[in-house]
Amino acid sequence: MARAGKAFVVGIVLNVSFVVTELVIGFMAHSLSLVADAWHNLGDAASLGLSLLAFRMSKVKSNQRYTYGYRKSTILASLANAILLLIAVGVIGYEAFQRLMAPEPTQGWKMAWVAGLGILINGFTAWLFMKDKDKELNMRGAYLHMASDAVVSLGVVIAGICIAYTGWNWLDPMISLAIMFIIVWGTWNLLKDSLRLSMDGVPVGIDLEKIKAMALRIPGIKDIHHIHVWAMSTTTNALTAHLVTDSNLTDARLTHLKDSLRHDLEHLNIQHVTLETETKNCETEDC
Repeated sequence: MARAGKAFVVGIVLNVSFVVTELVIGFMAHSLSLVADAWHNLGDAASLGLSLLAFRMSKVKSNQRYTYGYRKSTILASLANAILLLIAVGVIGYEAFQRLMAPEPTQGWKMAWVAGLGILINGFTAWLFMKDKDKELNMRGAYLHMASDAVVSLGVVIAGICIAYTGWNWLDPMISLAIMFIIVWGTWNLLKDSLRLSMDGVPVGIDLEKIKAMALRIPGIKDIHHIHVWAMSTTTNALTAHLVTDSNLTDARLTHLKDSLRHDLEHLNIQHVTLETETKNCETEDC
């Protein structure tokens, strides 16, 4: 996670610097696609800042008011990132339709050179997050943002060159609309995942039936029910469950049985496990 923190800091510095450059030249060149991409990159820089803040908060120790600490802040940050990007989509779409109705002269070569710089910056930033993108939701969100930004910048380069040679100024708002659809495509799954985790839904990749089968393979466990799985953060999942066990098990045997199940559940990416044992099924009988 220390490497992740450094990646976020580098990404924030690079993106904020590029946003300033892109906004200034975008206004000078009368390029909506550059301005739209600048706001998109500003949103990404803000989302990287939120993610970095969430990582810092997730390391704060628990207290009497927050017994799990602030781990959940990483989930809230990923949700905020997705919402922020969708708001940017609305602004870009509105401006693009206005420009389509009345195209303005655009300096294509300036568009192309600045967007080319964006490919380098966004591509490098995406590379910083690529290694951990499948391990943590905020890292995946950052990778998707930066990778999509690099693709968007490539589109702006192509549009700028075409405008410079043909004078087709309508390409500028058309590229802005393409940027809008790329943002929606890249953000939708992030929004769904972060929204589900914020509502304590079962994290992606965890199958309750597989958990049941895993538990029933352990000698001494007759049944498992009242299974609840949720995300404590974007990297840590929790589970509570009731185990129906043989009635003649000793305390030592029960402890070993629960330890075995906890070990197996770690392979399913469940790190915090609370188990209650009983000799009758409390779902069907009076306990």
